[in-house]
Amino acid sequence: MTDTPAAHPVFPDLKGASVFLSGGGSGIGAALTEGFLRQGAQVAFVQRSDATAFCDRMEAETGARPLFLPCDVTDIPALRQALAEVAERQGPIRVLVNAAAHDDRHTTAEVTEDYWDRAQAVNLKHYFFAAQAVIPGMKAAGGGSIVNFSSISYMMGNAGYPAYTTANSGINGLTRSLAREFGPDRIRVNALAPGWVLTERQKELWVTEDGLQAHLDRQCLKEALVPADIVGGVLFLASEASRMMTGQALVIDGGVVVTG
Repeated sequence: MTDTPAAHPVFPDLKGASVFLSGGGSGIGAALTEGFLRQGAQVAFVQRSDATAFCDRMEAETGARPLFLPCDVTDIPALRQALAEVAERQGPIRVLVNAAAHDDRHTTAEVTEDYWDRAQAVNLKHYFFAAQAVIPGMKAAGGGSIVNFSSISYMMGNAGYPAYTTANSGINGLTRSLAREFGPDRIRVNALAPGWVLTERQKELWVTEDGLQAHLDRQCLKEALVPADIVGGVLFLASEASRMMTGQALVIDGGVVVTG
C-alpha cells in the first residue's frame, strides 16, 4: 500500500464491483486505486497526467490492472464520455469516488473571476456532473455508493486558499442534497474529509519542519497522515458495511477537528 503497509479488512461485496475514481493515479487517489484492486474490484480512474507507469506497477504488485482513461475533469463532456466507457467496459459503476482536486494557495486579493471559476471547476463542479452521470446506472442496479472528497481546511477556517475552502464546504452541501434525493433508490452519498495527508505533492510544495510540527501539535494522534491512512475509510463507505450511512462527513485527520 502507498507509503505505509496498512491492514485493511476485506469487504466481500466489493469483489468484482465496478469502481470509478477521479485522480486515481497519484497521491491519495493512487492509494485508493490500490486499495480497491486489493479488494478484487474492477477499478477505473481518470486524471490529466499519464498514469501508465502506475498501472504497470499496480498490475505487477496486485495481479490486476486498473483501467486508466486520460481526462481533464473540468471538461465535462470528456468526463461523461469516460464514465460511459467505463460502464460499458466493466459494468454499471457501483462505486464513484470523486477525489480529484487542487489545493493551490492564493490570497483573496489576487483571485480573478477566471481563477475563481477554474477553482470551482476543478474542486466542485465535476463532482456534481460525475454523480449525475452514474446515478441512472446505480438506480437500475438497485443502488450504489458515492464518496465525495472534502477537506478539514474549511472546518478549521484556514486562510490561504479561500476558493478551495469554499468548494470544500460546498461539497458537503452537495453530498447531503444528493443523499436525500437518491436515498429511496438505495444510493448512498457521503463525504470524506482528510486532514493534512503527506503526499509527494504536499511534501514538495508546502511541508516544512516547523509547519508540520505545528500541525501535529493540533492532532490528538501525533503521527503524520499518509495516503494509506485514508483507504480504510473509503472502503468502508463504498461497501455494504456502511449500508445505513448516508449524507454524512467522515473525518480522518488524526484528531484535529471535532464533529458532532
